[in-house]
Amino acid sequence: MRDKTQSNSAAPGDGLIRAGAVVFFIGAVATVVTVAPLFLGTTPFPTYMFGLSMLMGVGFLIAGAGVLRSIAVGRRQARAASAGPSGASR
Repeated sequence: MRDKTQSNSAAPGDGLIRAGAVVFFIGAVATVVTVAPLFLGTTPFPTYMFGLSMLMGVGFLIAGAGVLRSIAVGRRQARAASAGPSGASR
């Protein structure tokens, strides 16, 4: 079955994983920007920056949903392959 899959084809869930990584990265940058004034002794950033820091968790959840979707599709494909061409399970 591996010979039929192209190496550049996108599997189900890949888009969610990529989107989750981008959202996580934005949240990580916001976290560093929010925490930096505490170490530098400058005035803290506004409250909305703390809200942007929560994007790390949101991105993690989005990527996790993509991983779970990939697992579910892989299981369905494996179940269909083991059933054989007649569709009856052995």
